[in-house]
Amino acid sequence: MNAWIALDIGGANLKAADGRGFATVRPFALWRHPAELPKAIADLLAAAPPANRVAVTMTGELADCFATKAEGVAAIVRAVQAAVHAAHVKQVKAEGRQAAASGVSIRVYLTDGSWATPEEAIANPLRAAASNWHALARFSGRFVPQGVGLLIDIGSTTCDVIPLRDGRVVALGRTDPERLACGELIYTGVQRSPICGIVGRLGWPSRNATCAVAQEVFATTWDAYLLLGDLPEEPDSLHTADGRPATREYAHDRFARMICADRTMVSRVDALGMAREVAEAQCHQVAAAIAMVVERSAERPTGVVVSGAGEFLARRALARSGIDAPVTSLGQVLGSEISRAATAHALAVLAREAGN
Repeated sequence: MNAWIALDIGGANLKAADGRGFATVRPFALWRHPAELPKAIADLLAAAPPANRVAVTMTGELADCFATKAEGVAAIVRAVQAAVHAAHVKQVKAEGRQAAASGVSIRVYLTDGSWATPEEAIANPLRAAASNWHALARFSGRFVPQGVGLLIDIGSTTCDVIPLRDGRVVALGRTDPERLACGELIYTGVQRSPICGIVGRLGWPSRNATCAVAQEVFATTWDAYLLLGDLPEEPDSLHTADGRPATREYAHDRFARMICADRTMVSRVDALGMAREVAEAQCHQVAAAIAMVVERSAERPTGVVVSGAGEFLARRALARSGIDAPVTSLGQVLGSEISRAATAHALAVLAREAGN
């Protein structure tokens, strides 16, 4: 057997995929429960098809439960090793065999597109940290094999704007700070970004007024896009600002609290108006980053790849930027389930192609 399973270990979500049709995403608040990461990964592996090779990428090293990125990278790599070992022991016991070395190979993807052993990744933490963007961009290059391309990946928390040329990644930045500085990373997403981080004031239509917003995480962009219908309701999900369901009804409540009010003071029409303002402001942020990245190239993009839960926002930002190049949607190419774990899927495909 030479089968891969790829893991993308984030600060808020864990993703796994085999590059052949299996993909899953599970919420996991790493910053709150770092000691539980090995078990969470083991549970993820247990739900995946059998594999004897594990590819790893990560962004969770940025979680504030770690003092440094080096500490975070080491903790994540060790957690993967522990999970792989636990899965092996469980299988051995189930089959009634004697324990031996698992025979499972672990490789960590680096920001230059190379692969490392767990020990090498721990020794080179800044090359292992936040490497998933490169894996997705490298995979996406096959959809724009010639000329100047662009990947716009918008997830729950962040947005990547990655330049491509002839199918290759030509990003200026490598680390998160470098990428923030050059516009290739915008720390804004369609679910977890606090409203107060996007706008300072919101209109209050029924009062014909505007109001400063509370500097508190009463609501997030998820609420804006729930109200606007860009994202579907998830009544069973409680990963919202107040821990109540991800529905339009509760999104209305959360928006009202952004101006220290409640639903008796802020109507649904008011909340919808506020949501539109937030969506407009976020679109402006993404469009500005696209313009910054595109301006560094002597040519306009000849093809664009959009990915993530925020594909709809990527398309709006492209339109605002005046870019009319053909757009490839990974959501359509891969299907909705796999595209939610597109970084892990891309990593699994790259690992299989590399033949590590």
